[in-house]
Amino acid sequence: MPFPVLKNYLARLSHQTQAGTSVWLDGEGRALGRFFNCTMTSAFQPLRELDSGKLVAFEGLARSVSKADEGLSLWRLLDHAASDDESVELDRLCRMLHAINFFRQGEAEQSDLYLNVHDRLLSAVSSNHGHAFQRILDALGLPIERIVLQLPTVTTNQGWLLNYVADNYRRNGFRLAINVASVQEATGMLERLHPHAFKLDAGNLSDEQAVASFVTLCHAAKIRVIFKRLDTPPALAALQRVAAITGLPIVAQGYLLDKPLTALAQASRHVAASAAAA
Repeated sequence: MPFPVLKNYLARLSHQTQAGTSVWLDGEGRALGRFFNCTMTSAFQPLRELDSGKLVAFEGLARSVSKADEGLSLWRLLDHAASDDESVELDRLCRMLHAINFFRQGEAEQSDLYLNVHDRLLSAVSSNHGHAFQRILDALGLPIERIVLQLPTVTTNQGWLLNYVADNYRRNGFRLAINVASVQEATGMLERLHPHAFKLDAGNLSDEQAVASFVTLCHAAKIRVIFKRLDTPPALAALQRVAAITGLPIVAQGYLLDKPLTALAQASRHVAASAAAA
């Protein structure tokens, strides 16, 4: 493990009991966390170049470890029940778990880790967004430059809030990806926010020529476009047509390519198997 501070932290965790802490290790070395009566851990969904299968990054996702709910997204269980303060606590715990579970694995290599910021945090945290997480990463000796924070889709009236939050996160050293509902929405943010990446829904590409033009524009501006929720063959066919128009690598993630994984090595084996099949 190339992160000695994290290694020492995990060694201390291995001697702690579940009852004595909100974070502990299971028998496989995974960090688990507790939020109310839910026990959770991390899963990671690969982001890949569509044509080559090359791994670009991973997105960290919180998953319940309860057999009863078969690893459901924890946010789905608590989205409507948690208060703003509880949402902030859960969001910070999730990001800490994901960082630990990602960087403890040698297969992380030089990949980036994309982490979600829940929409409640935009307004629930009054100022200095990202400072608490920056301090956690610093305390664990983990590289903030490998983290990309994903901001949620916002309404037109929340544009000022997105600007403010994005500026806060940048001041604390984070790169940003912004989830957008359409190419038109993203185009309006391109110059104003200039994020590291935009994320578009692969199943909602009604104007493929406009999408291709946007991908080309972002490529020239050194902004990555990621197509999320690639879950169906028609969505894949649409992305392949966009790739043919642009002549550029297309980055995508979704269940058609990969299920979320707890072990990053499974994603590497997937690439090797795809290369062998080709």
